[in-house]
Amino acid sequence: MKSDIGLIGLGVMGQNLVLNMANHGYAVSVFNRTLRVVDEFTAGKAQGYELITGTRSIPELVESLREPRRIMLMVKAGQAVDAVIEQLIPYLSPGDIIIDCGNSYFKDTIRRNESLEKKGFLYLGVGVSGGEEGALKGPSIMPGGSKAAWEHVERIFDDIAAKAGSGEPCCKYLGQDGAGHFVKMVHNGIEYADMQLIAEAYAIMRNLFGMEVVEIQKVLKDWSTGELSSYLIEITRDILGKKDKDTGKPLIDVIKDAAGQKGTGKWTSQEALDLGVPAPTLVHAVFARCMSALKDERMLAATMLPDPGQAEFTDARSESISHLKAALYASKICAYAEGFALMKEASREYGWDLDLGKVALLWRGGCIIRAQFLDRITDAFNHNPDLTNLILDPYFKDIIISSQESWRLVASSAMRHGVPVPAFASALSYYDSYRTPVLPANLIQAQRDYFGAHTYERVDKPGTFHTEWMDESDISESLESK
Repeated sequence: MKSDIGLIGLGVMGQNLVLNMANHGYAVSVFNRTLRVVDEFTAGKAQGYELITGTRSIPELVESLREPRRIMLMVKAGQAVDAVIEQLIPYLSPGDIIIDCGNSYFKDTIRRNESLEKKGFLYLGVGVSGGEEGALKGPSIMPGGSKAAWEHVERIFDDIAAKAGSGEPCCKYLGQDGAGHFVKMVHNGIEYADMQLIAEAYAIMRNLFGMEVVEIQKVLKDWSTGELSSYLIEITRDILGKKDKDTGKPLIDVIKDAAGQKGTGKWTSQEALDLGVPAPTLVHAVFARCMSALKDERMLAATMLPDPGQAEFTDARSESISHLKAALYASKICAYAEGFALMKEASREYGWDLDLGKVALLWRGGCIIRAQFLDRITDAFNHNPDLTNLILDPYFKDIIISSQESWRLVASSAMRHGVPVPAFASALSYYDSYRTPVLPANLIQAQRDYFGAHTYERVDKPGTFHTEWMDESDISESLESK
């Protein structure tokens, strides 16, 4: 019997996706460059699965598949993907489908899509979110690439995807070439921001409010059932309840404060800069990880640079937590607004015609940033597909307006007491900049024209203008008038 689909790359995610497909009745052939991994998988997790076939070479994998052959890649982004594709091509037939389900850079996906279509093959770049558990039980799936290819795999992906509350699969075709991987990239950029905001809320409770870990866990337990309900809030609640077996301390207290990253947050930041879309909360979440990596430098700086002093924070605890909750929600809305604005501009730039309401639907289940309020984002874009920014939607606008006092209080209190809050501060500055009708950019434009003759526009008449700023008579008249 020929298999329905093949998979190359038996890391934990790859293995769990295979089991997920087999559990839904699909026959899967597998291959891994290190053959020992194939043997361990088929004799271990996959033991007893008649629908899973281990193969020991790429030609054997290809031969085991029914046509058109559908082959998923779960390998490291970058050169590894190109290398596997090159190994596959000699054994494929026109119309066969390669499906990259790794965290590939979307511009690499655009390049591969174009190259493979010229050779007669079909290509999909598919974002997959949900971690190990999601891969096994149902991830959020963000497919892009050849529409013809998608028609051959749609049923498989719909079946293995997470299901939202309505039972609808968290999987929809998003657009041509790199659309799926772009959406997954932005998902990860928002994930960086969401994690940083929660970490800053934790730091505020710990270092400003003087709360113990067990007290903070109770707050997170409360937040996990309200409007802040999300996967990241839930796992943070669980993390804070874990004890270290060696010391008996909360495990969080023995984990080194140096966060890692794999590049997708950086890609999101770079693309925001390339497209000219302001996304300060997403960008500063990446910078916060970079700063955390400077552990030795920070330890030295702490002995040389004074903090503002240990002034006691005397506000009532319950009221302070209420303010923090509102500030976190408002900041979270801004982070998502930045991400959706970035996708909106990318859709225009790359010709994808992204349905942003559909994107929010994909993130309701399975993925790392799944949250209760994603339904509200879907409603916002369904009500107004041309919505320029999420914070202009009536629901989110009202939330932010009602949160302003708390938001400003939390951000200013943290900064006054020396608690770093780059994500909270960036989100608030994003909101303030967006709502300000006249920014000091007129001065920047004048400076640019002064030193580089870059010209400027006027507010009182059309056209492009340049001023001879070094005209001494104008300068002296101006000084004399003072």
